[in-house]
Amino acid sequence: MRFVQVSIPVGKREDVLAVLDAEGVDYAVTDESSEDRYEAVVSFPLPLDDIERTIDRFEEIGLSEEAWTVVLDAKTIVSDRFERQREADTAQAVHPGRTPREELQTAAEDLAPERAERWSYVAMTAVSAVVATVGLLQDSAAVVVGSMVIAPLVGPAMAASVGTVIDDRGLTTRGVRLQAFGLALAITSAAVFGTIVRFTGLMPPGTAITEIPEIQSRLAPAFLSLAVALGAGVAGAISLATGSSVALVGVMITVALIPPAATVGIGLAWGQPIVSLGSGVLLFVNVLSINLAALVVFWFLDYRPLRSTDIDAAKATMRRRLRVLALALIALSVFLGGVTYLTYQQSTIEQESTATVRETLDEQPYQELSLQTTTVRSSETAIAFDVVGAGHRTPIHVEVTVNRPVEAAYPTLATTLARRLADQTDYDVVVNVQFVDTDNSDASADRPSEPRNVIAVDA
Repeated sequence: MRFVQVSIPVGKREDVLAVLDAEGVDYAVTDESSEDRYEAVVSFPLPLDDIERTIDRFEEIGLSEEAWTVVLDAKTIVSDRFERQREADTAQAVHPGRTPREELQTAAEDLAPERAERWSYVAMTAVSAVVATVGLLQDSAAVVVGSMVIAPLVGPAMAASVGTVIDDRGLTTRGVRLQAFGLALAITSAAVFGTIVRFTGLMPPGTAITEIPEIQSRLAPAFLSLAVALGAGVAGAISLATGSSVALVGVMITVALIPPAATVGIGLAWGQPIVSLGSGVLLFVNVLSINLAALVVFWFLDYRPLRSTDIDAAKATMRRRLRVLALALIALSVFLGGVTYLTYQQSTIEQESTATVRETLDEQPYQELSLQTTTVRSSETAIAFDVVGAGHRTPIHVEVTVNRPVEAAYPTLATTLARRLADQTDYDVVVNVQFVDTDNSDASADRPSEPRNVIAVDA
């Protein structure tokens, strides 16, 4: 519920009270004698769902150009008549509990700071990117989550979408610019901090960043990443439109933005473009998805421009921006589809490789061996190279651990496995066989010869 106070300009009393009477609103009028511009102040409670319609009626009689309209959050109103009015209005509302357009616009403007207030946005974005970089390099999910909590990136995304649906070009422009600036700042901060970490010895020399799980997970985005970003955009829009805690939902939006941005910076710091490419695609997909989802939700909730004459222009702008966002997502979906296919292919290769190893050990002369583990490794970087068609395909690494009779020798096992796996998968294969003697003596290794296009490695 809301409590509204309207200053009535001289000559507008009858028009304002006529609007309130037509709406069935109880009100109190106080004469104003402090200024010549206003003759009275009218105060009245209103259910949330009536705010937008009533203010629109005031706009129609030209009140907004001359008067102050202040809408306050009323915690409690004791009135049986008001309760009956609110229940009736709620039953008739298309989207009950929806924040009025004016409040939505004010909330969006507060989330997208003006230039004079932007220092906190800059500081929090840079700090969150640095913290995310630490979490990624240390493979600490807890630290990465902490970086999401302090990042302020939810505001610009919501501001751009709100500005579009209500045809506020200034708000839209501010939201888009803040998004671009914030993400560029996050990438730059991560790259600078990553460079410092790399060249000051804070990370062990020769650290393979592509082998760090927290970084690996953001190098080859699949279609499920799209679902996360779309869900974040929907949740952000609904929370803003219903007056829920945007800060909490903002963490979900930041999940889709800060870690990928930090990964792009880490790739730049370590001089590995493929790392920046994969995470950069993920970042771009997430930004587009969040904006697209929020735009659709706000329009579905029936937010429109203040003046009816602007609705057609707003619809045209909506269609144009939706078309741009959708086409960009479709183009990037080619990359996502390729990664999804290769991830499925990798899983299939793992299953087939394990089956081939078992079949081989069932044959002579390997029947005395018993399989402990089979691990198939193909790096996320190799997947990304395959998707973009850059360079040669990295070999598959297969690590096999078997039990054997004490000191029994099987010099051809690795070669046999490598050849069969290469024929089966159409990839070059690196096989590493580790033997474990049944009496727990020191493990020895298979030392096969290397056939063409097949690599066998001893352990």
